[in-house]
Amino acid sequence: MKEPKFRHELKYLCSDAELKALRVRLQHVLTPDPHADDSGKYYIRSMYFDDYDNSCYNENEDGVDVREKWRVRTYGCSDQTIKLECKRKEQGMIQKKACKLTREQFGQLCDPHSRILPRADYPELLNRFILLKRTKLFHPSTIVSYERTPFICDNGNVRVTFDRNITSSTQFDDFFVKELKQRPIMERGRQLLEVKYDEYIPDYIFHAIQSGSMQQTTFSKYFLCRQYSI
Repeated sequence: MKEPKFRHELKYLCSDAELKALRVRLQHVLTPDPHADDSGKYYIRSMYFDDYDNSCYNENEDGVDVREKWRVRTYGCSDQTIKLECKRKEQGMIQKKACKLTREQFGQLCDPHSRILPRADYPELLNRFILLKRTKLFHPSTIVSYERTPFICDNGNVRVTFDRNITSSTQFDDFFVKELKQRPIMERGRQLLEVKYDEYIPDYIFHAIQSGSMQQTTFSKYFLCRQYSI
């Protein structure tokens, strides 16, 4: 398989009002993601993993240049699409690798007593994570949930997303339950804008997302959600 590209990633903290204004601007220069529902959004839930030394959390806090985060992601709290993902950050660029999981494999990765082993017919990414689970005792560390409104553009392979109502939970056994017990991690009315692109971002998109009061940030959903459980 072709190795995924490293991409640029910009993040901005903004208000509900700013997101509404941005949506009006962007709908004329970007295309809604076809995977979104009729309202233009979908619901994301991710379970992040860490070892017993909290290495992923500590590397994020320390700003280690080459670091990875491992997670299992679902959409709409459904087990129809379950993906294992590894997000790698290197020299300010982001690379994401992913593979599909079955519900049984998901359960084995979450179970501390599971004897799951690498197999020749498993994706390389899954086999690598199984080795981390067995050697570094990777285990569920936090659940991150939010609503996402995505826009895309072929020029520069740009993806702009509005992430609202970001919440944290440690109810790992209820990962697929819609009424999961969770808590907000941001003050009321504060949301997140993310912009991802390959080699360049077209000027008309860059200017469309500019707002005098928006604050560019190194915001990490995972890091803030972990703070509530450590």
